[in-house]
Amino acid sequence: MAKLRLRIDFEPAGSLGPGKVALLEAIRRCGSISSAARELDMSYRRAWLLIDDLNQTFRQPVVSAVVGGRKGGGTGLTAFGETVIRHYREMEAEAEASLARHMTALQDEVATGGTDAPRHDCPIPEDGSERGEQERDCDGRKAMQRSLSKQPGGRLN
Repeated sequence: MAKLRLRIDFEPAGSLGPGKVALLEAIRRCGSISSAARELDMSYRRAWLLIDDLNQTFRQPVVSAVVGGRKGGGTGLTAFGETVIRHYREMEAEAEASLARHMTALQDEVATGGTDAPRHDCPIPEDGSERGEQERDCDGRKAMQRSLSKQPGGRLN
């Protein structure tokens, strides 16, 4: 089934998407950035950078340090962090509901890889000449080889 992914780009500040919102929700559940990062299988540094980006994007912080407690503190969502999650999830639900008909129509046209998979035959040159180089270019292999040969070390940039 088709899945809609919502990403909001704030000009000129930053962005908010499913990954950052999932991190905020994990921080809510776990009580720390490091535990949330482990739960989401990301490095602590990556999680911290994402949270720092959110804190820089908005006028108010989305998380704050929690001091003391049995485990010595951690990180908690601010009231504004909770508001960010709520707004994002509500926008996501509204977008999915309003676009469901279109998404279903497009999903119905997706090839399954069986006999209904589209064929991408190379056109035969009108002059009847051999396809040779053209045939190899049709599926992209030769074009990719040429592209790689132009890159230092044969790697894609």
